[in-house]
Amino acid sequence: MVERVYRALFRVVLMRLPPETAHHAAMLAIRGLGAAPVVADVVRSATLHGSARVRTMGLVFPTPFGLAAGFDKNAVGLRGLAALGFGHVEIGTITAKPQPGNPKPRLFRLPADGALINRMGFNNDGAAVVAARLKRLRRRGGLPVVGVNIGKSRVTAVDDAIEDYRFSAATLAPLADYLVVNVSSPNTPGLRGLQQLDLLEPLLAAVLAEAGDTPLLVKIAPDLEDDAVGHIGSLVGRLGLAGVVATNTTSRRDGLRTPAERVEAMGAGGLSGPPVAVRSLEVLRLMREALPPDACVISVGGVATAADVRARLAAGADLVQGYTAFLYRGPGWAADLGHV
Repeated sequence: MVERVYRALFRVVLMRLPPETAHHAAMLAIRGLGAAPVVADVVRSATLHGSARVRTMGLVFPTPFGLAAGFDKNAVGLRGLAALGFGHVEIGTITAKPQPGNPKPRLFRLPADGALINRMGFNNDGAAVVAARLKRLRRRGGLPVVGVNIGKSRVTAVDDAIEDYRFSAATLAPLADYLVVNVSSPNTPGLRGLQQLDLLEPLLAAVLAEAGDTPLLVKIAPDLEDDAVGHIGSLVGRLGLAGVVATNTTSRRDGLRTPAERVEAMGAGGLSGPPVAVRSLEVLRLMREALPPDACVISVGGVATAADVRARLAAGADLVQGYTAFLYRGPGWAADLGHV
């Protein structure tokens, strides 16, 4: 019922708003839910009732399904998102320095594909501000499991990336349940180059030293060659990271139902949603083979239904995340996908 109402509202109202404006409107409602702790706790108990708990990375997740990074960039909607049924929320991507992101428009809908293209550019308040916010939220309680996704500041040269990530890790790791190094967004110049092993190994080793007891994962792109996926999996095992988040958005545009001229007019950015699903599942299987058995794989990319969640778990994922379908399916979506 809730989903049907949302879809009607989406078609009539939200689809007429620019995507980023609609996102901010939805976030206001989510923050409002979280601002009423008693109501949020009651709703959360109802949405999570009967969910299967998952133990991984030394943590207990009330459900295998969580919200991927990109929706709550600044840790402002955590309580409301928990109430909607997300067992964990990965905030960010957060950078050492605050930054406004790329010029607007930078978020585009592809309804025929159930997809999005974004070139947000890591717009966020910066590590110090988000850390202070998380500290206040931790004191008040009522949070889901919180992952913190960190990336390179745009103004920081690739040669100086290690110190940039180290600052964010040192600032945010003590307040995170787990930490994710993002080297796979297509929207920050030079970032994906950090997935090359000669650059990735010293970066991950440095962040691992700053993370302390906080589990550390690395988020990879779906556009990597199969051999590169295996090599990164071996590196993660050798360094002793907690695991991998697979995968980020793709730069590819093949196989879309949306007319090519419309897609081209949207410009550069990462494509998310069902068009990424096949490759994301392939990368999950490759990574599961390459990683030690006790390493965690969080599978994300094209997850829209409970069947998708079950397929990812069956293929070896410990946890599953979604984001794009949340915008299309509405507030009841997470609760439905958490009961698998």
